[in-house]
Amino acid sequence: MAGRHKSDGADYGRRSILKGGAAIALQGTLGLAAPAVLAASRTIEMPFENGQRELVAFPQKRPLILLTSRPPQLETPFEVFREGAITPNDAFFVRYHWSGIPTNIDPARYRLKIDGHVANAMELSLRELRKIAEPVDLVAVNQCSGNSRGFFDPRVNGGQLGNGAMGNARWTGIPLRALLEKAGVRAGAVQVSFDGLDRSPLETGPDFVKALTLDHAMDGEVMLAWAMNGKDLPFLNGYPLRLVVPGHYGTYWVKHLSHIQVLDKPFDGFWMNSAYRIPANDCACVSPGTAPTSTVPIGRFNVRSFITSHMQDSIVPMGQQVVVKGIAFDGGHGIQEVAFSDDGGTSWRAASLGKDLGRYSFREWSIAFRPARKGNYDLRVRAKSRSGETQPLTANWNPAGYMRNVVESTRVIVR
Repeated sequence: MAGRHKSDGADYGRRSILKGGAAIALQGTLGLAAPAVLAASRTIEMPFENGQRELVAFPQKRPLILLTSRPPQLETPFEVFREGAITPNDAFFVRYHWSGIPTNIDPARYRLKIDGHVANAMELSLRELRKIAEPVDLVAVNQCSGNSRGFFDPRVNGGQLGNGAMGNARWTGIPLRALLEKAGVRAGAVQVSFDGLDRSPLETGPDFVKALTLDHAMDGEVMLAWAMNGKDLPFLNGYPLRLVVPGHYGTYWVKHLSHIQVLDKPFDGFWMNSAYRIPANDCACVSPGTAPTSTVPIGRFNVRSFITSHMQDSIVPMGQQVVVKGIAFDGGHGIQEVAFSDDGGTSWRAASLGKDLGRYSFREWSIAFRPARKGNYDLRVRAKSRSGETQPLTANWNPAGYMRNVVESTRVIVR
């Protein structure tokens, strides 16, 4: 996490935008006004059963893969990851749990409340929050727990996502620790909970609140971020403030953050005690079609890698050298090596790693490939983290469809 003297593009001039065109357009996409903005320019076919999807441009977003419109759930087309290690703001995936999301926020009236087991409960404006500590930058991947769920076999319930419910950005904000120290955490505190402005449309729906242990919240890396990639957070990615929990699945990255509460006992809300839980074993897996005997809350990413330069059934010329490229990441140890196979995993050779943007970031890799014959080639890539974790060759399974990280296969056609 690097220190900064100011925030690029993080300003207070959003009121007219949010109360004007963008707010109107956002209401339209949510079915609260004219639905014209939902007109899809085209459709794509995801590589699994019932995989036809519309591509839809929501406010501040290029056309993304539409899973649901109420609430907005938008997946990044995988081709976007060809553009580099940093995912553009307008292509960053969107995930909400409830349809009661805010459609306009006045930054001048916005307040972040912190209370509970603290010496000094506070309500802070954005300006006041930014004065608590020097702004810092951190490049980190945000990935949905159910990224790649559509590939699970047997099929599982939940949003049938491809591999695009992830993104990598440079986040700007202050360490959560600085705010907790300002509030004065009292002896006996054990956890910190986080609530945003989104709400269930039904009174009986459990508010989406997440929690971290106090030690995790105080680690100096968990952030209160107001900008991504040098600009204000896009509305659908949590404007004006979101929690950034590096190396952990996106369920913890609470958007439109409005309330932080320090707790003297473990948080017992639905979204920790019942939802987002994985089998309590090393692989977070069980035999297909069975249920785990015990579970724990989902936590850090496992190691993953992808080929991004070539899509399924890309055409490659015989006898000519091409460069195969991709990305790899894990939950914060960093990538040690990436191995590449052009024969379906029979043999492997080391790829070259690109620039290191930090241990929570995508790490680009590349390798030369010169096919000597015509026909189909099965390209695979396998990452190893600095902790020694490697991707499994056979997919693990769990009933929630979480944490898929099997070695992927990309077929190319040589002519």
